[in-house]
Amino acid sequence: MNAKKIIQELKLIPHPEGGYYRETYRSDTLMQTNEGEERNVSTAIYFLLENDNRSRFHKIKSDEMWFFHQGKTVEILIAHNLELERILLGNDFSKGEVPQAMVPAGSWFASHLKEEEGVALVSCTVAPGFDFTDFEMATAEQIIELLPEETALINQFTV
Repeated sequence: MNAKKIIQELKLIPHPEGGYYRETYRSDTLMQTNEGEERNVSTAIYFLLENDNRSRFHKIKSDEMWFFHQGKTVEILIAHNLELERILLGNDFSKGEVPQAMVPAGSWFASHLKEEEGVALVSCTVAPGFDFTDFEMATAEQIIELLPEETALINQFTV
């Protein structure tokens, strides 16, 4: 199935970080975060990347689990202090791909298709649940502080 058809069938909309998404679940149960904010216990979305779409570096206050459904391999980039972690999300285990991955709360991260052509459909769950007030897009300068050796890559994944 091509990206246009998936976007249409799943009723996806553009995401501010890049790609397309639709929230599919938001728990009715609420909880207090460590900061004293009220959040849903968990949320889930479909997330689609196509061709050279990129999910630009951003962070949220909760852990985020990624689950691969179909399509091309997705590379998740996580910026740790002076290190770049690369996770390959996909079904080819012989190439080091994994069908699910976790991005720790508060981590700057981005994603893209490992190949520049094609489409990938994944799901992401967030616990405590996602709230746009917890969402922050990165500037190049913020990520360069963490990854000074990766300037060229950072410029591809920041605004």
